[in-house]
Amino acid sequence: MPCWPPLRAVLLALAVVSTCVGCAGKQSASGAIRIGMVTDVGGLGDRSFNDSAYAGLVRAKTDLHVDTTVLQSRSAADYQINMTVLANKEYDEIFAIGFLMARDVTEVAERYPQRHFSIIDAVVDQPNVTSVTFKEEEGSFLAGALAAMTTKTKTIAFLGGIDIPLLRKFEAGYAAGARQIDPSVKVLVKYVGSFEDVASGKELAGVQFSEGADIIYVAAGKAGLGAIDQVKERNGAFIIGVDSDQDAIAPGKILTSMVKRVDIGVFRVSGQAAARKPRPAHLTLGLKEGGVGLTDFRYTKSVVTPAKLAVLAKLRAAIIGGTLVAPSTREELASFKRIPL
Repeated sequence: MPCWPPLRAVLLALAVVSTCVGCAGKQSASGAIRIGMVTDVGGLGDRSFNDSAYAGLVRAKTDLHVDTTVLQSRSAADYQINMTVLANKEYDEIFAIGFLMARDVTEVAERYPQRHFSIIDAVVDQPNVTSVTFKEEEGSFLAGALAAMTTKTKTIAFLGGIDIPLLRKFEAGYAAGARQIDPSVKVLVKYVGSFEDVASGKELAGVQFSEGADIIYVAAGKAGLGAIDQVKERNGAFIIGVDSDQDAIAPGKILTSMVKRVDIGVFRVSGQAAARKPRPAHLTLGLKEGGVGLTDFRYTKSVVTPAKLAVLAKLRAAIIGGTLVAPSTREELASFKRIPL
């Protein structure tokens, strides 16, 4: 039937609108800039990637006096529908939270050249899209160095979500940081195959602990919450959290968190939108820009000694100064050479 495709699209869009947090109408009553956000399937409450992005949106609402809306995605099929809903409502800036939306952002941005979009963790080459990426390998390098200085078993581990280039930046940086401190430290690597499977995250963390690891760096989104559950049952073991500050989820069991300041990326682009200025084509945030880094060890000060902090400070300065380049791929990791401190 000729009318079926548009009718189906309308029905799907209406269904998705029901997931909206604080939705506004087509016109802002205050005349303020309106900023919308589309989560990935992990959604709000992941205590990691999506929550970090949402924190930036909340700050934009408070500090920049913009109107905000969040559409949560129940599945990947919702990504393009959610962005289309916001584009049709003429939002001034539309954030897509996650690399899995790259193709959808490309297609929607082409259909709505008068709207502006931003995507986190992917590069989309469109004139009305800002790509926000991070130097995850830099913060991960510090995490690996701390793990190597702290391990008692000389075995640490990395647990990723999906084995893709983005996650290999975390893996490579972490392994290189450990090698910088002690090349004899063994680094175990596993991937969950998902960012949502909490049960598998817990199971695989258990496997890595049973293989001798006493510290696991977990970059697996919501699946990482399973690994945190696992470490609670292990004496003398630690998890290194990721994206958001996860230290308080299991006080004393999270050695630190490698915070990826998605909130800063969201807020910076929102600031440009609020000022009605052109947005950058590509925004990259590393240690120098405050885009990545470790938390303050407030629950692990007895373990993270002043001597370890001094080493971390030297490494951080070397990365920012350019004398140390953290590897971002397995190939770069293979050729990584330690530097004198």
